[in-house]
Amino acid sequence: MSFPACKHRKRIARPAVRTLVWLGSEPYRLFFLSGILFSIAGVAMWPLFYSGHLAFYPGINHARLMIEGFGGGFVIGFLGTAGPRMLSAPRLKPWELVVLFLLHLGNGFSHLRGLTTLGDGLFLTLLAAFALSLGVRLFFFRREWPPPAMLLAGTGLLCGLTGTLMWLNPAWLLVPGLQRLAGLLLYQGFLLGPIMGVGIFLFPRLLGGNFGEPESAPDRRRALIDMAVAAVALVASFGVEIWVNPVAGYLLRAAAFIFALSHVRWLLPKGSASPGTLANALRFWCLPLAVAGLIAPAVSYRYNIALEHLLFIGGFGMVCLIAASRVLFGHSGSLARFGKGSWIARIIVFATVLAALTRASADFMPRIMISHYKYAAWSWGLGALIWALWHARRFFKKDPGDD
Repeated sequence: MSFPACKHRKRIARPAVRTLVWLGSEPYRLFFLSGILFSIAGVAMWPLFYSGHLAFYPGINHARLMIEGFGGGFVIGFLGTAGPRMLSAPRLKPWELVVLFLLHLGNGFSHLRGLTTLGDGLFLTLLAAFALSLGVRLFFFRREWPPPAMLLAGTGLLCGLTGTLMWLNPAWLLVPGLQRLAGLLLYQGFLLGPIMGVGIFLFPRLLGGNFGEPESAPDRRRALIDMAVAAVALVASFGVEIWVNPVAGYLLRAAAFIFALSHVRWLLPKGSASPGTLANALRFWCLPLAVAGLIAPAVSYRYNIALEHLLFIGGFGMVCLIAASRVLFGHSGSLARFGKGSWIARIIVFATVLAALTRASADFMPRIMISHYKYAAWSWGLGALIWALWHARRFFKKDPGDD
């Protein structure tokens, strides 16, 4: 698939408006930057708390900030940029961009201050507004249907909306099963759906091929059926874990994830050139850690929260950094650099893997658990900061080839 330009050559007098029009067509430039900064602030809450510099226990707000502020920023940044292009529909308008970004900032800063209900309310509004924005383009302005894999991305947005709505209704949370369901929908479904869907479409491109879109009508129909099966299995796994059997729920979720990403050709043809440091990290670190984070809790359910951090950090976190790097390189006129080896990228990958392993192992060693929490936080924070500095000039550098 090629992304059509959809240029609107309206004469705009003011540079500020011209800039907003540009950012509306590429909102990732704002959301990726704010998302990575929120992730650094989110992990810093733990060292601050244990050193006595944070007045409230950050458990819930840390989790919300990492999922809603960091993960949400990257999901909206990517889908807000690629979604209209996939549909050959108009890009985000300046007023849409401003509204969405202010809601995103309000959400993140609310959780930093411990205002959970306000933060969740702003996030629910953000997701609803974003879904409405894409929905209007899908039903009224599209010239093409999106790739079948985007069904999974839509499922993730629906999980995020439903889970957040449940958290905002205290009466529902008095039922333990519903409280657990709200957490699973928001913390796992919201990001698993987009990663599975966007991954099927984007990962082949990261590995040096074309976008993973079916070429013929029969292939498209088969792909759509497969995506529907994966989406149903993903959502069903939450109910199975809560009301049937936890182990079966985790295994069903892992099966849905593996089935969806089996549509990506992970083994490169013999004689192919190396796809670069980040693409190799996707294959050899990110995917294995994500699968481990889905399966390991089934083996040791007592430590499920700790082991799920293999998925949260090594899966969700690393895939955001890798996919976002591809977008940043591509939209700043330096795409070739993504496919090269990089010592900076190796440091970022090392810090991310170290954070995942340190946090996942912390609960198994009670005597040094707190220190491991701190080490994991600083390791992710350092890797995220290096990533942000590495791409600093690319956040607002326009591709010279764009008109």
